[in-house]
Amino acid sequence: MASFHISGQLIDLHQRSIYPAAIQVEQGFIVRIERLQEAPLQYLLPGFVDAHVHIESSMLSPARFAQMAVCHGTVATVSDPHEIANVCGVEGVQWMIENAKTVPFKFFFGAPSCVPATSFETAGASLGAGQVDALLSSADIWYLSEMMNYPGVLHQDPEVMAKLEAAQKHQKPVDGHAPGMKGPDVLRYAGAGISTDHECTQLDEALGKIAAGMRVLIREGSAAKNFDALHPLFSSHPEQLMFCSDDKHPDDLSEGHINLLVKRALTLGYDLFDVLRAACIHPARHYQLPLGLLRQGDPADFIVLEDLDHWLPKETYIRGERVAQQGTCLFDTPVAQTINRFEAHLRKPLGFEINVPKRGTMLCIQAHDGQLITTSERINLKTLTGDFLSQDILKLAVINRYDSMVPAALAFIRGFGLKRGAIASSVAHDCHNIIAVGADDESLCAAVNAIIRAQGGIAVVSEEGTFCLPLPIAGLMSDEVGILVGKHYAQLSLQAKALGSPLRAPFMTLSFMALLVIPSLKLSDRGLFDAEKFCFTPVFTNEENS
Repeated sequence: MASFHISGQLIDLHQRSIYPAAIQVEQGFIVRIERLQEAPLQYLLPGFVDAHVHIESSMLSPARFAQMAVCHGTVATVSDPHEIANVCGVEGVQWMIENAKTVPFKFFFGAPSCVPATSFETAGASLGAGQVDALLSSADIWYLSEMMNYPGVLHQDPEVMAKLEAAQKHQKPVDGHAPGMKGPDVLRYAGAGISTDHECTQLDEALGKIAAGMRVLIREGSAAKNFDALHPLFSSHPEQLMFCSDDKHPDDLSEGHINLLVKRALTLGYDLFDVLRAACIHPARHYQLPLGLLRQGDPADFIVLEDLDHWLPKETYIRGERVAQQGTCLFDTPVAQTINRFEAHLRKPLGFEINVPKRGTMLCIQAHDGQLITTSERINLKTLTGDFLSQDILKLAVINRYDSMVPAALAFIRGFGLKRGAIASSVAHDCHNIIAVGADDESLCAAVNAIIRAQGGIAVVSEEGTFCLPLPIAGLMSDEVGILVGKHYAQLSLQAKALGSPLRAPFMTLSFMALLVIPSLKLSDRGLFDAEKFCFTPVFTNEENS
C-alpha cells in the first residue's frame, strides 16, 4: 500500500474550520496532518456515508453498487440486507457480506430484524430470534436493522423483544421504522432501545421522535422523498440528523448520491459544518464505525473537491487507495456467484380475472407519487360508469414466487395511470413476490410470465412487445456494470411512462405496493391488507355505504 501526501484546504468538521493543510498517508492511515500557510485551492473532507440503504434496491450487487457510489464521494453505507434475507435467509445475508469484501468500499451490514416483515405474507425465509442473535454476534454485523414490527414493540411481543435484547447483549444499536408514529407510542418505541427513524414524512413527526431521543435520517430515495419536509431540522436540531437514500434505483444512483443532498441543503443556506457532519460524522459515531474522519491516526477515507459549489468529487480515497477520479471508478470487480429462490410457474390470463359485482362497494388502493404511503378509496359500484380503465382503476396482482400452486392475489389501484399494457417486477418489498399492474388481463399475464422466465427482473408489456431487465441474483440484483443496468432500467421506466403512467419512478412505486408495514392499504400474496388495522380486508362488500 503506497505512502503519499496530499495538500489542500482541509474542512475540519471537528473544529468547524477550514485551513490549508497537508495530509501524510502511510499504509492506509493518516499519520500526520500539518497546517500550512498556503495550499492548493482544492478541498479535503471526510467521505460521505449513506446512513440507511438497501443495496439490493439499486438492482446491483454490492460490488457493482460500490463502483458507482465512490464516484459521488460515498465511502461507506449502513446497509440493511433484509431484501435478500426475505428471499434466501441467512445465506443471502452472508452472500452480501462476502460479495462486499471483494471491493475497496466500506459496507456495514445489519442483522435483519423482521423477516418476513409480517405474518400476513409469504417470504422465502424466516429469521427467528436465535438466528438474529447469531448474526449479531458476528464482527461483520454492526447493528439490528430497522424494527418494522412496531406493533410488536408496543405490545411487547416475545419474539420481537428477544431480538431487541440480543442487540443490547451484543451492544449494537437498533434502527427504527415507525411511519407516522406520534405521541406516547413514540416514547414507548424509543424506550425499547430503538435509536433512529428514517420514515418521517412530516416535520412534527420528526420533532416528536427527536424529543423521544431518536436520531432522524432525512431520506431521499427513488420513491420516498422527504428532504423538502424535513430540511428545517437543520435550523433546530442539526446534531440529531443523518442522510440516507433507503432505496436507490440504478438510474438515480448514476446521477448522484449523498453529495446531492449536501448540495441541496447548502443551497438552502444551512451551515456547511452542520450539513457535512450529518453526511459524514454522525453515522460513523452513532454506529461506531471504523471510518476515517480526517484525524491523525484515522483510516485515510476522504474525498477531494475542486470547489464547494458543485459537490462533484475530484478524487475519492478509501483506506488510502484512490478508488475514483473525475467520475470514474478505478477498481474492478470479480464475477459474482448467483443465489436465488424462484419456484413460480407460468400463468394464464384466466388466473387474473375478477368477478366484479354490480352492487355494493369496492375498496381501491390509491398510490401517490414520491411516497411509500398509500391511501384507500371505497367506491360505490353503482356510480362507476364506463370501463375501469377510463377512471384510472387498474388491476394489481401479487403472485407467490415461492409456491407455484398459489393463485394470484388481486385488487384494484389508482395512481399508476396506465392506458394500456402492464408492468411487473420481482422487486416487491419485503417478501419479493411478483407484483404487477396492468390495463388488461392478457398484458398483466404476459408481464408476470416475463418475470418468471427470467427468474426475476422488471418487465414492460406494450404493443411493441415484452421487454425485461433480468435480475438473476435473488430476483433482486444484477452483476452487470451499474451504468448499463441503470440505462436499461431507465429505458423500461420510459416505456412504462409511455403507457400513460405519470409517476416519476413507476417501478419503485410498484415495488412498495406489497409492503404491509407502510399504511394504509396494500396487497400481499394472500390478499388485500389494511395496514392501519393490521388485518386483511375484502375488496368488495355488499353494503353500499359500509
